[in-house]
Amino acid sequence: MKFSQRQEEIIRIVKKKQPITADAIADHFQLTKSTLRSDLAVLSMVGILDAKPKIGYFYTGENIEPLWADQFADLTVADIMGSAIQVSPDTSVQEAITLLFLYDSGSLYVSLPEDQELLGIVSRKDLLRASLGSGDQAGTALAVIMTRMPNILVTCADTPLIEAAKILVKHEVDSLPVVEDLKHFKILGKLSKTHLVRLFVQSLVSEEDL
Repeated sequence: MKFSQRQEEIIRIVKKKQPITADAIADHFQLTKSTLRSDLAVLSMVGILDAKPKIGYFYTGENIEPLWADQFADLTVADIMGSAIQVSPDTSVQEAITLLFLYDSGSLYVSLPEDQELLGIVSRKDLLRASLGSGDQAGTALAVIMTRMPNILVTCADTPLIEAAKILVKHEVDSLPVVEDLKHFKILGKLSKTHLVRLFVQSLVSEEDL
């Protein structure tokens, strides 16, 4: 499994200084702990790292399953996915920006109301690029700037969670549209790194500590 450059560096640090806390790892990168949560969650989920509350992270190795792997072995994307924010192709850039802030979302899925089939995706980066472009693009339709199918990574609701997590890591994306099947691409929800992080944290601490 291929990891990002930052994830490779995290592995190196943990191997050298284990046990090491998330705060100490973040200090090494001069980043906030929240910025690294997704990377730490993925590395733990695939068995590279293990963590103990109030102690820190340990290196376990690729061939060693994490202590809680059996608990989540049967989980699918449907078990933890969240809601997707859908908009129509004629939604304006200005309207889309408002929706992103309103729902605190990183992306919007473009579809037609009658079938909810995924046509495209618009990210914060796309909207920022459109806002900073020449001319007044506030009224530009999302159909003009969106990334279109089939150039979008997707996952299905019944996909094993670990397989979907591998897609997120391999392609270094923050989220995946969850679709009904790979023929019609009806949107069912969204799987993000945040969902994986939440699952990881819940596996380590009690509900009272959240």
